[in-house]
Amino acid sequence: MAAAKIMIIDNEEGLCRMMSAVLLDDGHAVRTFTDPLEAVANFCPETWDLVISDIKMPGIDGLEVLQKIKAAEPTIPVIMITAFATVEMSIQALRKGAYDMLTKPFEPDELLFRVRNALNHNQLKSENQQLRQKLAGKFNFDNIIGTSQILQQLLDKVEKVAVRDTSALITGESGSGKELIAQAIHYNSPRKEKPFIAINCGAIPESVMESELFGHKKGAFTGADSDKDGLLKAADGGTLFLDEIGNLPLNIQKTLLRFLQEQEFRRVGDTSSTKVDVRLISATNSELEKEVEKGTFREDLFYRLNVINLHLPPLRQRKPDIVLLAAHFIAQQNKKFKTAISGLSAEAQRAATEYSWPGNIRQLKNVIEACMTIETEQQISLATLSQFIETEPLTEKKADYNDALAMFEIDYLRHLLISVDGNIEEAARKANMNMATIYRKLKKYGLRKEDMLN
Repeated sequence: MAAAKIMIIDNEEGLCRMMSAVLLDDGHAVRTFTDPLEAVANFCPETWDLVISDIKMPGIDGLEVLQKIKAAEPTIPVIMITAFATVEMSIQALRKGAYDMLTKPFEPDELLFRVRNALNHNQLKSENQQLRQKLAGKFNFDNIIGTSQILQQLLDKVEKVAVRDTSALITGESGSGKELIAQAIHYNSPRKEKPFIAINCGAIPESVMESELFGHKKGAFTGADSDKDGLLKAADGGTLFLDEIGNLPLNIQKTLLRFLQEQEFRRVGDTSSTKVDVRLISATNSELEKEVEKGTFREDLFYRLNVINLHLPPLRQRKPDIVLLAAHFIAQQNKKFKTAISGLSAEAQRAATEYSWPGNIRQLKNVIEACMTIETEQQISLATLSQFIETEPLTEKKADYNDALAMFEIDYLRHLLISVDGNIEEAARKANMNMATIYRKLKKYGLRKEDMLN
């Protein structure tokens, strides 16, 4: 365990010396205070990793010290020490934010055990917070790659939907990025600190689907050896994403509808209801209206899910985004395998833009990965790309002027920045351009120096 900065507050000097010696031997930095008022005055947020405080002290007692410290830094763990532990006192301390209670007299080993637990708990909370911040950044709208007008119109709508706590149905072809949109909604919503749970309804056998979603009681069926919470319970406070919701069996559709109406459900084999606070986002690559007409999908559930509809366009309708996405996937592969492919050749760019991509973004990603596996040149050539997609003679095609201009500028900027190791000032001088113009074009096309240089 890494060394921690620990504040000890106790009016007994002998006990302060003992605890300090034990914790110093364990590799921590320790400062002791016998005056609680002085300790509070010296407490600064983000300076300490742990506070250990006696409860009975002159001046102000430990519970008041606890309140002042937690008011200054709510996340710091505080261990309270007392010689007269009672249930009422313990409850009071825990309600005020104490992490643990330590009863006098105690052995050095017990002190170390409690301290290590508190520090581990704090480290896990910190790592969890960092992970959530990283995820929130990853799914920021600015990080969804594409400059096409049709995508930007969708993202404008998604941004508004994110802050509205309502059900949303994302439609679009397989591989078009529906889960990415669902994650963007969650991580830009008030629920972003809570779980995002995703489930593919088409990948789970019907026989276990109900148990997976809602959980079950012990003995509810053969093999139910213990109680189990389902995914709805796991998503409490957060978001549950149901992909390919058109595959839900009718009996489960009925149970899901009741949950959407009442925000409660019953586990399989349970007689009492469980209440949770969950936002539901669903997605489908099928036309649910036709499923409703055929009787395979409940009409009332469809309207509950489809409060807001977000249609994700297929990649063939986002031609300006194809080269951007390809560059992003190339950068990912370069970083993963320490390669240095600079991008698609001009001929490969044109071929990729004209191709229909029936498998959408997922297919593009797989094709780029396959091309980079066998490519021996600095760029992915048309010859290499043609091994994985059908290409037509490009001379017969007439590219839209705006698309052609965008492809040229993206390719030019990428090679320019690579040639100067990402130095914008040097790039502007080399290209005889204004620095502000380069920054503006990078933003326009969603380009990041990090992706181009990795």
